[in-house]
Amino acid sequence: MLNVAVIEDAAAAEASLDPIRALLLAELRHPASAATVAGRIGLPRQKVNYHLKALEKHGLVVLVEERRKGNVTERIMGSAAESFVISPAALPGVAPDPALAPDRLSARWMLAVAAKLVKDIGTLITGADRANQPLATFALDGELTFANPADRAAFVGELAATMGALMEKYHSDNPDVGRKHRIVVALHPSVKAPENQQTAGSPGHLEEQ
Repeated sequence: MLNVAVIEDAAAAEASLDPIRALLLAELRHPASAATVAGRIGLPRQKVNYHLKALEKHGLVVLVEERRKGNVTERIMGSAAESFVISPAALPGVAPDPALAPDRLSARWMLAVAAKLVKDIGTLITGADRANQPLATFALDGELTFANPADRAAFVGELAATMGALMEKYHSDNPDVGRKHRIVVALHPSVKAPENQQTAGSPGHLEEQ
């Protein structure tokens, strides 16, 4: 099972957003039969089967194994991934385009940049999986606390200067060699989690994953 799967097809996205089907995707992180899942969530097996067929059609759930029980073959189904992300590719006509209004200080522009990141990575993952090739990526996720707005502004200025220097140092002007890469750097206030979800890795120090 994949950790994260990207949904790029509009019909698959629609299927995943149905409340019952979303519940089934969560339940089937641990593979089970329609009858077992029906008992867990309190729905008729026929109704669960109906929704499972729709999810299977779009590749959101997969057949894990078949078990013979007397004259009946029980199909054990599992979610295709632990979690799903819907790509802006599923809504191509209204997908955010950061090139339309670039503004490094705009939260909405940051959202458009993030949406393009999801779309691009989803496309790359799909292509790499089809070619059975590894995909070279790198991500850095950290959290830190600024003592005051001046420190935050100073950090942003130093980060921009450092990134600019690194890009200038390693960028090749020869279009016939190498491969273009896209780099995204974002800084935003952390979303406060409920107290019962906070851990030792909460705001207060910088950490990498």
